[in-house]
Amino acid sequence: MSKYRAALPQLSERVFLMDGGLETTLVFHQGIDLPFFAAADLLKDKAGTQRLRTYYDHYAGLAAEAGLGFVLDSPNWRSSPDWGARMGLSLSALEDINRSGVALMEEIRQRHETARAPMVVSGVVGPRGDGYKAEATMSAAEARDYHAWQIGIFARTSADMVAAYTLNYVEEAIGIALAAREAGLPAAVSFTLETDGRLPSGQSLKDAIRETDAATAGAPAYYLINCAHPTHFAGILEPGADWTARLRGLRANASRRSHAELDASPDLDAGDPVELGRLYRDIRTRMPQFTVLGGCCGTDHRHVEQIRFACTAQDRVA
Repeated sequence: MSKYRAALPQLSERVFLMDGGLETTLVFHQGIDLPFFAAADLLKDKAGTQRLRTYYDHYAGLAAEAGLGFVLDSPNWRSSPDWGARMGLSLSALEDINRSGVALMEEIRQRHETARAPMVVSGVVGPRGDGYKAEATMSAAEARDYHAWQIGIFARTSADMVAAYTLNYVEEAIGIALAAREAGLPAAVSFTLETDGRLPSGQSLKDAIRETDAATAGAPAYYLINCAHPTHFAGILEPGADWTARLRGLRANASRRSHAELDASPDLDAGDPVELGRLYRDIRTRMPQFTVLGGCCGTDHRHVEQIRFACTAQDRVA
């Protein structure tokens, strides 16, 4: 049974943390070979599940000790049918992996949540194709039909919401928002941006948010930006604008590198955690509606700690 589906607590002025770059942490810091960069592969056995449990426990603890909320994003970014087929998984096995991802988040919630630190369970979906390139695009109707399978599974679990990350063209965002609404799940929609602040499709973030809202009657609960460095997009945000008001979350990259540079790089650019925290604080100073804060590629607990220190002193509950 969902705990917060009817009223997401992060739709308030309180800060909620998220984790960092799950896949880059597993690959570069822990030396794990993830097929197709899919962290959900670890859910297939007890040892892998324990690795994920340890990872999420650390972040949930960071939030709980500070009296902050936390969004538990399940490790299912690449657990949709096409990615499952690439990994040789049947639909039945893939359904089990999606359910297991949510069940793990529920377990962690039960262990760490307090009245001071509410924790939301989020079923995560990702793009059908490459997260960095707007290739082999779908219509909004095709995207709705494709993502409805995974979102439908989340709707039958204790997940409070669905979150879609690294979306790079608007039709897929529209389709996911429609599928989530039909499944009765609040949805958070996150776009990835290039160094010029535009989606990989070339569309502006402003137009992508406005088009998604127009096509779905404002279905998304809120929007986020992920998989881009703050210096890539801080300049395009417009404090007080209608579309900027719909943005609530940040999961930025540690690196200032472009997507093409990151894709070709054999090493991890962890950037400067202290600087990243300051950049988040600067954005929040201009636009305090950014209250859901975590990291993406190259970030780890050090970055999220600095984001917490820089952004949340005034938000902690005594």
